Amino acid sequence: MKKVTALACATSVEPSLSRISVRVYYEDTDAAGIVYYANYLRFIERGRTEFLRALGHDQNVLMQEGIAFAVRSVNVEFLKPAKLDDLLTVETAVASLGRAQLAFAQRILRGTELLLAAEIRVVCIDPVRGRPIGIPEDIHKRMSSLMETSK
Repeated sequence: MKKVTALACATSVEPSLSRISVRVYYEDTDAAGIVYYANYLRFIERGRTEFLRALGHDQNVLMQEGIAFAVRSVNVEFLKPAKLDDLLTVETAVASLGRAQLAFAQRILRGTELLLAAEIRVVCIDPVRGRPIGIPEDIHKRMSSLMETSK
């Protein structure tokens, strides 16, 4: 697998990095008024979905073509809490790429303050059979080229 270093904190748009904004709502928080830990996973899921969409790959279309991405592993560092009404930025980049799986490096920031760092490994599967398949060539080439530009 090819490897890329962790995301750098940047304010400019880079071709290899996707950024989305997420507002923290009351429903995202726990009794203490901070974001419930599992909701961070929802935020970074949105980041990966929008990353694929920005590359021209809608997940509904991929499913119709017999392609889905399933999470295989999650490694998350919760560094600081997000709170009600915070405006967060979710950054997503490809960290490593194999034939049937890839890892995303993701971060959640409040302004320039790092709140969460994660590596999410996903595997490409046939959604009907639930078995691993190779990442489609066009997606693989695009991800590979993104990794080259981020070096």
